[in-house]
Amino acid sequence: MSTELEFKGYAMTDPTKWSDFKIISFTPKTFLPSDVEIAITHCGVCASDVHTLCQDWGTAKLPCIPGHEIVGKVTKVGSEVTEFKVGDRVGVGAQVAACLECRECKDDYETYCQNLVWTYNHQHADGVSTMGGYSTGIRVQERFVFPIPENIGSAEAASMFCGGLTVFSPLVTNGAGPGKKVGVVGIGGLGHYALLFAKALGAEVYAFTHSKSKAEDIKKMGADHIIYTGDKDFAVPLKRKLDIIISTANDAKDMPLAEYLSTLYVHGKFISVGLPSAGEAFPPLHPFNFISNGCLIGSSHLGSKKECLQMLKIASEQGVKPWIEELPMKDVKKAVEAVRDGKPRYRYVLVQDINQ
Repeated sequence: MSTELEFKGYAMTDPTKWSDFKIISFTPKTFLPSDVEIAITHCGVCASDVHTLCQDWGTAKLPCIPGHEIVGKVTKVGSEVTEFKVGDRVGVGAQVAACLECRECKDDYETYCQNLVWTYNHQHADGVSTMGGYSTGIRVQERFVFPIPENIGSAEAASMFCGGLTVFSPLVTNGAGPGKKVGVVGIGGLGHYALLFAKALGAEVYAFTHSKSKAEDIKKMGADHIIYTGDKDFAVPLKRKLDIIISTANDAKDMPLAEYLSTLYVHGKFISVGLPSAGEAFPPLHPFNFISNGCLIGSSHLGSKKECLQMLKIASEQGVKPWIEELPMKDVKKAVEAVRDGKPRYRYVLVQDINQ
């Protein structure tokens, strides 16, 4: 019997039926000396998957196999690979390759490489379309493969490789830690990770939410304060108190952005990692919204391998565990539709069931 990995996945083939999937076979990228081949066991479901399937950010490449929160076992390594061996349990996030030669790559900013390759809905250097983690296997450049500590379960690790890293990176980049006050806007899949990691880093954590039904969850995640954004003048008591705000909200147009900025201390930072549909913008601002405290607005793009290893170390040492629900991969339709409707508490993880 052949020991070669068979590449199959749950694909969207008709964009008018965005949540309907069928299993297809696909051709993986050409295997290079710097590549790691992985048999996928788990894959998280990210809001980005839904945006891609619904074509909120542009036309999807068909067939489209989403998924970029991947855990699996190494089945093959290239001759130049030094970090991994066959049988290792590893993770992969939203990126599978970069040039590794540019200034960004050499400065550990490989997620900002201008020649990066996305995990799915993109194209490898050999012209083969990238296929994501709702599948049996993937081939990835070694730089974008992450070793998983033994005491972190595969299902727990999966959504860390996008959801966790997307908020961990701006937290550490902007100095979250002991003595700092960190606000988190939007307590969903990303926001719950921001609460968990901000607390693990030692910050005092403020959770901004419009949903009082999440209060008990937010407390259990470790938030020190809960602020309900539906309350009148909710920002007034917080004037100039916070050092950093991580915004995970996807609803940009109705965001009380000026109020959030008023809660920042001098040169405090508002970092947005939520990505609304194309064409949906922040509400207008005036220079007066910035000048009184000199606050800054920015964003963050994924997270580097260096940051991912730091995140996994902290998660391992401090017992950071995401709130997840596991589903068989065949229930992908149920999962993506629920993510679209904001139902997860707080991440779905698909468990491999193809050929089983």
